[in-house]
Amino acid sequence: GESGFWGPAPLGADRQHLCSGAVVKSLLFRFLPFLKWLPRYPVKDWLIGDITSGFSVGIMHLPQGLAYALLAGLPPVNGLYSSFYPVFLYFFFGTSRHNSVGPFAVISVMIGSVTDLMVPSDDFMELVNAWPTPSWVSFQVGLGLLQFGFVVTYLSDPLVRGYTTAASVHVLISQLKYVFGVRLGEHSGPLSLFTVSRICTKLPQTNVGTLITSLIAMLVIFVVKILNHKFSSKLPMPIPIELITIIVSTGISYGADLTNKYGISVVGDIPSGLKAPVAPRVDYFARMVGNAFAIAIVGYAICISLGKIFALKHGYKVDSNQELIALGMCNFLGGFFQCFSISCSMSRSLVQESTGGNSQVAGVIASLVILITILKIGELFQQLPKAILAAIIIVNLKGMFKQFKDLSTLWKSNKVDLLIWVMTFVATLLLNLDIGLGVSVAFSLLTVIFRTQMAHYSILGQVSETDIYRDVAKYNKAVEIPGVKIFRSSATVYFANAELYTDALKKKCGFDVDRLIEKKKKALRKLKKHQKKIEKEKEKREKNCASFCDSPYCDCNGAGISVIDINGSVTEWESQNGNPLPDRGEPTLVSLGLQKPELHTVILDFSSANFVDYVCIKILKNLFRDFHEIEIDVLLVGCHESIITQLEQGNFFSQTITKHQLFASVHDAITHVTKLQGSSPPEPVMVITRLDNHLPGVV
Repeated sequence: GESGFWGPAPLGADRQHLCSGAVVKSLLFRFLPFLKWLPRYPVKDWLIGDITSGFSVGIMHLPQGLAYALLAGLPPVNGLYSSFYPVFLYFFFGTSRHNSVGPFAVISVMIGSVTDLMVPSDDFMELVNAWPTPSWVSFQVGLGLLQFGFVVTYLSDPLVRGYTTAASVHVLISQLKYVFGVRLGEHSGPLSLFTVSRICTKLPQTNVGTLITSLIAMLVIFVVKILNHKFSSKLPMPIPIELITIIVSTGISYGADLTNKYGISVVGDIPSGLKAPVAPRVDYFARMVGNAFAIAIVGYAICISLGKIFALKHGYKVDSNQELIALGMCNFLGGFFQCFSISCSMSRSLVQESTGGNSQVAGVIASLVILITILKIGELFQQLPKAILAAIIIVNLKGMFKQFKDLSTLWKSNKVDLLIWVMTFVATLLLNLDIGLGVSVAFSLLTVIFRTQMAHYSILGQVSETDIYRDVAKYNKAVEIPGVKIFRSSATVYFANAELYTDALKKKCGFDVDRLIEKKKKALRKLKKHQKKIEKEKEKREKNCASFCDSPYCDCNGAGISVIDINGSVTEWESQNGNPLPDRGEPTLVSLGLQKPELHTVILDFSSANFVDYVCIKILKNLFRDFHEIEIDVLLVGCHESIITQLEQGNFFSQTITKHQLFASVHDAITHVTKLQGSSPPEPVMVITRLDNHLPGVV
């Protein structure tokens, strides 16, 4: 190496430097995915499609940003900010090529329920600064860095669809006051659904002009969306009916002076230009941390679900942990520029994909469209009626309400999933979005426990001349092996269902196991009682012999003493010269006068188990002990290596329970049993398999 002041340079210095550089590069590529794909971006193949797609999505962002800001209880301009900053930032952090992030109806209504509760809705600037967006980064970015992307797996598809459907109902109800043009105090929290009853009491005060405006706008938007769907293959891009509607309605509102003449409410001031970053207030954080967590999880669940759908369709991979970080960074950095929390919109994502979008370059183009609007065009929409935005929101709920079709599908396929869907829908509808989510997740997890407790227990039989064993109740050709019960549970045995497993096994044995054990114990107690009686007689006789041993008539050495036989009867046995009583061995069922069952072996099939806990090990020990009491062998088959390791750690094996009672398969155990019983093994004869180093082998 090169010499220096400190002597020769270490030989490993260059290697360490290279390793450090590789680590830094790997981290950069991981947290900034665009560095990996952008240098290889196929400009000729993708650029035109991304520009077209970006322009189409940007046109959708404009009306939806304004509308969803209204839904969140924030000024319209904040919807435009939320359609610009997060969309642009997602280009750097996101891994999905087709997701269109930005304002989303469900997330917006969740935010609205909090903003209405925390700050008066007319104090817009305090409202904007009060929302502590750093709470999102503490959850989303923090969870992403800790590799907690799997959290979303606890939100099953029926749960998410039931939740978003209920949220859509909340969205619809929240927009009715704008449709009818009535003033209504805000109410958040549980039972906020009953806002609809207060709206009904206000119906006599309906602004007819507002109602007509809303109905016409909804009809026009609905019809054009149907035409867009019907002629999607012939249109280069969907007709931007939402943008056309807000432009036309703004012009009519301005020209006809709808506000002064008919009292139609408009969005009001929309400042032009970008605002300097403002640090969000954190003093509200403790009061809304629960809502923050709920919004973070729901927003991520929707985003990753859509991302995986598109990734599967187009053959690329979405990193779930990086998506969590990407959403967190978009929300965190956007929070300093007066954005509200965002997620992914299905309607915009479908348009981004169908119009030729291939990467998040389309997102950059869309954000530039919004930037131009913020800088130059936004202030022109100050006379836009709020009823138009409400109409846009309501019509866009059509896709969400189609999820009611899930009920018929789940009824036919899975009743438990149907119950999760209905429970989630009802809980979210009645208890509001944050509490409803918690109740739904808890109920969904309870159904998992419920399903394990409702496991299917079966006795297996051999399909003739094969090594296949199936449920004898379902397969006519499956026949039980004489004297053998092969018992299988469809679920893992653990603390919640261990007793049910034991009861089912004993029930399927064909006789009352516990009663037979009790009879044997009773017979043994009787035997012991007789034995004590005989021992007392022996002691008494020995004392008498000791008293008269000097007499010429003493016959102590030749006297016979009574002992209890193995079958419980008292007999005489001649003890000569003080020889001890013979060892008669362990009493058997037959020697005790009890009927021995035809069953001689129980095989427990554990192939469906993926873990064993303390209770399971304890139950297995008890089963081995109980069946041993009535002279029935128990064998354990199909255990994975991890199960055997857990059994070892739980001190399952002992002198009475050895690894010789473990077998790799049911047929191996049957072959072993038939050889021990002296009968020919069932066909086909197979060599007994060892489980690596865990089994010492069976002879």
